[in-house]
Amino acid sequence: MPKKSEEKTTKDEQKEFPVIDDLAIATDFLVTAKAAVRNLAVAITETATPSVKKLLRSESDNAIDTHDKIAQYMIKNEMYHAYDVEEQIEHDLIKADNAIELVKN
Repeated sequence: MPKKSEEKTTKDEQKEFPVIDDLAIATDFLVTAKAAVRNLAVAITETATPSVKKLLRSESDNAIDTHDKIAQYMIKNEMYHAYDVEEQIEHDLIKADNAIELVKN
């Protein structure tokens, strides 16, 4: 059984994890949804069975709807600037700087 002094850790000994915010989660979800759309499109073109093709088309529609919902959420919450390229570039540069800082720490 460990002694009480062995159970305590100092702040320096505790591993610090980067904060994952709504923007990081939404961006990851958006990228994943886009990959799903792409992968399902490829799968449809590789499938010969009509019932499988029908299922994949249905899943593709769901993936497209999901991607749209995420994108609209991000636009509404000013996380994604789809209609202003300059603003999106500025936003992306800030995110890149934040990512670099996280890695440094």
